[in-house]
Amino acid sequence: MLKSEKVTRRFGFKVAVDAVDLEIRAGHVYAMLGPNGSGKTTWMKMAAGLVKPSSGKVLFEGRPVGTESRKKVAYMPTEPYFYLWMSVRDLGRYYRDFFDDFSMDRYRELLGQVELEEGLKAKTLSSGMAAKLKIALTMARDAKVYLLDEPFNGIDLLARDEIRACILREARPEKALVLSSHLVEEMEAIADRAVFIKQGKLVEERDLDEMRTVEGVSMADRYRAIFGHAKEDRA
Repeated sequence: MLKSEKVTRRFGFKVAVDAVDLEIRAGHVYAMLGPNGSGKTTWMKMAAGLVKPSSGKVLFEGRPVGTESRKKVAYMPTEPYFYLWMSVRDLGRYYRDFFDDFSMDRYRELLGQVELEEGLKAKTLSSGMAAKLKIALTMARDAKVYLLDEPFNGIDLLARDEIRACILREARPEKALVLSSHLVEEMEAIADRAVFIKQGKLVEERDLDEMRTVEGVSMADRYRAIFGHAKEDRA
């Protein structure tokens, strides 16, 4: 479905993503894990067609990502991107104008699940409310791949619970979800596959059920083994 082949991205002398081979397949929820600055966001932006690789290529259904793939790959950035004067309702209409697969009915349903009112202004939202709004906007699209960058970052436990439940309700056999995070415990209950990235390099991709059953190792255990002695780079 979505595939990166030897994808590398440099920013000046810094290599943010280093020759990553990775295939994202339908029917799975992927946890993309690594310390801050490990290359998760850069890989996602390339997969979404927003940043071009320095070398290698990213393919969606066998074709290079670009304008057409953005119609079926939904990307949720970690950065705030709302116009502050807009209401929650306005933002839904804004998305509807940009994305043919965006459903206002589905959006309203998701808003109800995360307990957000349409009349709220973006400028009044707490960090947790803004995080839930981003999830509702992204998941209201009928995409094939959802790329969610740090969906749990900077929000409290209850908001995380609501977002986790919302994401799990959207998992489908014909869709793929990729969630980047350094909050491993939050990912353990959601993902069935884990992608570990360290200093821009793909360390490994693992089937979590197999890892737990055969090796008796949790995702958190494996994370500690890979990154336990590494200092976190700054994003």
